Amino acid sequence: MAIKLYQFAISHYCEKVRWALDHKQINYQTVTLLPGQHVNVIRQLTGADSSVPVLDHDGHVVQGSARIIDYLDETFPERSLTPDDPSIREQAIAWEKRLDDELGPAVRCYSYHHFLQRPKAVVPLLTAGTPFYNRFLVSLAFSRVNEVMRKWMKINDKTAETSRETMESLLTELTDLYGKQPFLAGNQFSRADLAAAALFAPLFQPDAYPVPWPKDRQIPKDVKAWLERWNPRLQTIAEIYNQHRKAGQ
Repeated sequence: MAIKLYQFAISHYCEKVRWALDHKQINYQTVTLLPGQHVNVIRQLTGADSSVPVLDHDGHVVQGSARIIDYLDETFPERSLTPDDPSIREQAIAWEKRLDDELGPAVRCYSYHHFLQRPKAVVPLLTAGTPFYNRFLVSLAFSRVNEVMRKWMKINDKTAETSRETMESLLTELTDLYGKQPFLAGNQFSRADLAAAALFAPLFQPDAYPVPWPKDRQIPKDVKAWLERWNPRLQTIAEIYNQHRKAGQ
């Protein structure tokens, strides 16, 4: 059995899949790609969209974090992340979809809007897990990288502000729910909780994440102010991550 995960180390959608694989104690190999240069590799695998993560299991290719978790639970049913009860399963999947559709893009847009203004902080994140010379190449071409990323992900002042509001709304809703119940769906950890913690993870910078997080002095002023204000609620999500991220390892 050969399982390869094609990924960006910094991607929180890829972290969802890394976590799911580790939770299930499945051996796998990561193939870490450089954003931009990944396009041809992924399109050759999928014949379509160039987004990551992509899982290759002995030639069976699955793209997208939610679909990969579906596949893993079907193929390796032990330690399932999808609840058995139909109503609870529906609730967990609905939460995951909402978080994938709303939270993931918001965290990405808000973070990159500010960190793209700090090349020395963001270049190591973009190139983590790839050959060392990519840091130099990306640094040299950073103005173009910045332009392409902002255009590709529609990152600007307006979208960053909307993303901030989305993050705050979801963080408030999630932490209010976690104040009343231990999990988002049913009475056990599921793909819903995994999605919430993985997609927020870049904001609380866990050690399990395979990137060199920026030093405190490298964090943009606006981001630092936001983190200070929202840290009490963010720590609720970080606790879910810290407790369950290590459970399968």
